[in-house]
Amino acid sequence: MLEFSPKTNLLERTEFRYPLQDVQEPRLFRNLFPYDEVPKVAFNHRLVPINMPNEIWITDTTFRDGQQSQTPWEAKHIVKLYDLLHQLGGPKGLIRQSEFFLYSDKDRDAVEQCLELGYEYPEVTAWIRASEKDFQLVRDIGLRETGILVSCSDYHIFHKLKMTRREAIDHYLSIVRKCIEAGVKPRCHFEDITRADIYGFVVPFAIALMELMQETGVPIKVRACDTMGYGVSFPGVTLPRSVPGIIYGLNHHGGVPSELIEWHGHNDFYKVVGNAAAAWLYGASGVNCSVLGIGERTGNCPLEAMVFEYAQFRGTTDGMDTTVVTEIAEYMEKEMGYHIPPMTPFVGRDFNVTKAGIHADGLMKNEEIYNIFNTETLLNRKPRVHISSTSGASGIAHWINANMKLDQEVDKNHPVVQAVKQWVDQQFERGRVTNISDNEMTRQTKRAMQEIERSEG
Repeated sequence: MLEFSPKTNLLERTEFRYPLQDVQEPRLFRNLFPYDEVPKVAFNHRLVPINMPNEIWITDTTFRDGQQSQTPWEAKHIVKLYDLLHQLGGPKGLIRQSEFFLYSDKDRDAVEQCLELGYEYPEVTAWIRASEKDFQLVRDIGLRETGILVSCSDYHIFHKLKMTRREAIDHYLSIVRKCIEAGVKPRCHFEDITRADIYGFVVPFAIALMELMQETGVPIKVRACDTMGYGVSFPGVTLPRSVPGIIYGLNHHGGVPSELIEWHGHNDFYKVVGNAAAAWLYGASGVNCSVLGIGERTGNCPLEAMVFEYAQFRGTTDGMDTTVVTEIAEYMEKEMGYHIPPMTPFVGRDFNVTKAGIHADGLMKNEEIYNIFNTETLLNRKPRVHISSTSGASGIAHWINANMKLDQEVDKNHPVVQAVKQWVDQQFERGRVTNISDNEMTRQTKRAMQEIERSEG
């Protein structure tokens, strides 16, 4: 069968149909996942087209996958972070949804307080166990959508659920139908999709969900969950590790519209941001993230990273207030006791700090040389230098100009700079191995200024 695609303006074949392959033994892809060895990245050189959706957005799992990896939060912390996410998302609501647990009194209290704020975005959604009691809990609190776990790899179907593929699909469809009957929109979390049989199970299941959606008129979302971080975004990688291939399969062969596809990744192999960006690029409208990347094991995709990925793809922030990223980081450190590794992009203490003298010299001549963008404008954070054994006179001059509020800036040849540099050099010649603190720099700079004033007087 041929159909004309208004998106590509081409005739395309549409008769492909992938039935469920109800295998007797689990397919574990041992050639890719030998367990006692590092997983393999294999190529078959099959390429799928870039298919950026008309609209893309971010969804949030800070209060579900993120929170479950932390010490318990208070309701006030959840409400404050939710409010900051609203501010960050801007007037277009580019942080579209946020999912919550509903099991404890604290969780329900936080949800009710967030709902009382009256924000359209992020929409408050739930994550529940697949039971009628939990569906009623979602409905009672007034939420319109919930996530449901529908594991899709044979690792889970055979070894955790102790089912066959047919039994799993029938079970999942009955749960989704009950969710719809309870008046709640389902979001199906395809757990462990990067170890699943994409065309033997995932696509047939997606087709069945789309048929149910047509029957009921209720939208059914598909969240592709890279539960173990196995996803790879390189072109031509074999399934099931190929992020482009998974999104293409769901969209083109599974019939799931882009606006109903989300990507949810983990960072076990340091690929979480690139994989989320690839999901957007190949046809998923939503990428699911958490603030600062908190979450199970190595964490989720950092929400702040995708804010800047969005801006790079679209050429605009579309109204997102990126300075709120800094507010979120400061709040979590100061009020919630969360430690942010200092080198973390955008939010770490040292992300726009240089310790090298040659870099500091470049910053003094033109900030753009060694700063990724105007961090003062976009993140409310000026570029800074730390003084170490390699900072040199340029680094010391930059520190003094940034921290001492002088009437006139000094250069690296200024007597005060040279006096402070002499003291710094002596510190490291005597065996010091730690950076010079800001308090020490302040004291030494004031002392040098006083001594020079006395000598000139």
